Amino acid sequence: MKEIFNTLNAINVNEHTEKKNNLRYLSWAWAWAEVKKLYPDATYTIYECVNPMGYVCNYFSDGRTCWVKTGVTINGLEHIEELPVMNYQNKSIFLDSVTSFDVNKTIQRSLTKAVARHGLGLYIYAGEDLPEGAEEEKKEKKEEK
Repeated sequence: MKEIFNTLNAINVNEHTEKKNNLRYLSWAWAWAEVKKLYPDATYTIYECVNPMGYVCNYFSDGRTCWVKTGVTINGLEHIEELPVMNYQNKSIFLDSVTSFDVNKTIQRSLTKAVARHGLGLYIYAGEDLPEGAEEEKKEKKEEK
């Protein structure tokens, strides 16, 4: 499992991020494509629950707000991420204002964070600019010239 983390964590994802409201986001489609290229058997799970009216929902709620729960499994190891459904200011949206679009967008962001727990783009969430070892690699290449 350490090999998976080290492989994914060494990938520089900077060219595949977007900036919104001073935060960087990694494209979920790119992140998932990279995982599947390296680990074709990887899977993801969008967890569901039954709401008080008896319907199956792809989000969980405390009656005021809601969140999603996703998992990404690589070689039998699942990392799970829970993420609140938020607005463009990264504040929780009240349950009565949540749309299916809000939930879907949060699911994709949650899956990207679950992938990051396996190593891909994890440094984005730590506020760093480069993956581990990239700075040294950059220095070595300069010295070779």
